[in-house]
Amino acid sequence: MVLLAIAALVIALAILWKQPHWVIDRLSAVICPGAVYYVPMEQPVVALTIDDGPDDQQIGAANTTQKILDVLAQHQTKATFFLISSRVLPQNQHLIAMMRRQGHELGNHLTVDEPSINLSLPEFTSALQTAEQQIQAAADSNISLRWMRPGSGRCNPEMAQIAQQQGYKIALGSLWPYDTTLPSSKFAVQQILANVQPGSIIVLHDYGPNGDWGNRTVETLTQLLPQLKQKGYSVVTLSELLK
Repeated sequence: MVLLAIAALVIALAILWKQPHWVIDRLSAVICPGAVYYVPMEQPVVALTIDDGPDDQQIGAANTTQKILDVLAQHQTKATFFLISSRVLPQNQHLIAMMRRQGHELGNHLTVDEPSINLSLPEFTSALQTAEQQIQAAADSNISLRWMRPGSGRCNPEMAQIAQQQGYKIALGSLWPYDTTLPSSKFAVQQILANVQPGSIIVLHDYGPNGDWGNRTVETLTQLLPQLKQKGYSVVTLSELLK
């Protein structure tokens, strides 16, 4: 019994580390039907997505979004930013404009940081539409938001249908290095590099308590992007990946 328990633990840890596609495929119908987790392809291209921004740009706060944008610009890398619309404030709207100028893509991560699966269908619809309006207003352009990501990465078939009716594709991901729970950029870099494949979708986070997640993403990207380039990978937005 002890050996079986140890074997089961080893298998579970291996799955958590590898996040294999066959596990994702089997869970996809339960976690969020119809979502894009990765794109099967042979070309060495991956998508980078960053959730939960922007930071609030308060005096004395960790201004993490600007740092993330600086690292991406330094490495000439594009990403899809899934924005929480209640965090888009007058003092940080210039960050949204900067994302657009630098060629990044904006995505809808609803209005507040909460599990979308806990919302009623009318609440989900309202949050999706309100977030879209607020993000579009902050972007100061007639952009069409193509992608949404439910809070905590879970939804049900009815929510997926609503998103589709509103013109959205749902994106989750195939590489998430537990960056909101494990305070180690080194682990994140190693986990991504060990498991990256053509068509992978990487999930990292901005903001977080005291800017912890955003600062961790800055450190992760600083180490990760040069090494992905050395491996021959191009890092693009979600829409570019699907092209």
